[in-house]
Amino acid sequence: MSSTNTPRPYGQWFKSSYSGGTSDQCVEACPQPAAVYVRDSKRNAELGAPVLRFGTAAWSAFAAYAGGGR
Repeated sequence: MSSTNTPRPYGQWFKSSYSGGTSDQCVEACPQPAAVYVRDSKRNAELGAPVLRFGTAAWSAFAAYAGGGR
């Protein structure tokens, strides 16, 4: 995982279906071929707001772990 404050052309951001769709109290993810970017939905419009970058293997491991009810 790494963090960056550099604006980049990410693509489409997605909220978890568990967020209810209207809540801003969650994170958003933007999957890309080599990484998954994650940001705080409350700060997504702020220039320079932090964005975390996870390698695809790390994100897959996290999603499998979280999806197992942990």
